[in-house]
Amino acid sequence: MLLNKLKLSLICTLLFITNQSWSQDSIPLTAEADSIIIDTIVIRSVQNRIKNIPRGANLTNPVISFKKTKPLKNKFNSFNIPSFWDNTNQFGFTLSETAFVNWSAGGDNAVSGAVTTKLARNYKFRYIQWNNDLEMNYGLNAQEGQKLRKTTDAINFSSTFSYRRDTISNWYYSVKTTFNTQFTNGYTYPDRTTPISRFMAPGYLTFGAGTSYIPEGKNLNLYLSPVTQKSTFVLDQTLANSGSFGVEEATYDDDGNIITEGENVYMELGFLLTNTWEGTIMENTTLSHSISLYTDYLNSFGNIDVDWQLNFKFVINKYLNTTLGTQLKYDDDTLFDEITNDDGVITQRGVPKVQFKQTLGIAFSYDF
Repeated sequence: MLLNKLKLSLICTLLFITNQSWSQDSIPLTAEADSIIIDTIVIRSVQNRIKNIPRGANLTNPVISFKKTKPLKNKFNSFNIPSFWDNTNQFGFTLSETAFVNWSAGGDNAVSGAVTTKLARNYKFRYIQWNNDLEMNYGLNAQEGQKLRKTTDAINFSSTFSYRRDTISNWYYSVKTTFNTQFTNGYTYPDRTTPISRFMAPGYLTFGAGTSYIPEGKNLNLYLSPVTQKSTFVLDQTLANSGSFGVEEATYDDDGNIITEGENVYMELGFLLTNTWEGTIMENTTLSHSISLYTDYLNSFGNIDVDWQLNFKFVINKYLNTTLGTQLKYDDDTLFDEITNDDGVITQRGVPKVQFKQTLGIAFSYDF
């Protein structure tokens, strides 16, 4: 009996061992973790206890207050719409003065002043460029022993609308108009009784179409117009009757009575070329140049009307500068040295001459 039990135990042990060696266990054996243990060491500094507390110390909890906060002066704009307009507003006053005290060579004290205002509104975006300029000048001269005399007087306006077919080309199709006149009467000093020019006598208006060359970033504008109409207005009837500035003069009978009043408008159709440029030629020195050339197809083709301005500006500081300017004009319709007989009848209307003006002075300028 005991022998049988031993046999049964041995058989069970052998079966268990055999089963363990041939069977697959789904639970893997425990593997050692692949990791590095890093210890953290915390060092705590010992804070010394405050022994003496100042009287002004505030040991209460901090309080946040907005009572002393000031609002923004300017309203904050999260987004500003870009503007394609470039605006210019300039005011200038030019002064020149001469004074003598016990001067052996002689001379009269004199002061000259001129006011200049320039306004510009220029638009440019992709294919379109529109330039508008208005410039007004007026100056007087006060000389010891003489009355005030006018030194400069001009109102000049120009507007040019240009269009190009792509953003690469510097050539534009352009339409241009200009208007020029003066503020007050002009005289041949010292004669102050007979004006030789007045407001809108003359007044010049041009309108034409052509092409413009405007390169990027070079402050250069070249305009060519094969078809430009030029209108000369002489709205003073006395000057119109004498045939001033090219208008048809009045006709008289044998007794000197007017049969037909002189014309107030003289029309021309011709070719116009204008060019403007402005740039810095050296430190604190700028040069601006403007020229206009016009010839009439109908009446006097080949006779060129010239208006050329050249101005130097020497910058002293933000508000003060020295200016040197010249202007040359020629118009075969503007005559000088008119000859009359003893009865006041004009025997020779005169001849055209080159006109030249030069200015030099210290200028105060302000942009607004």
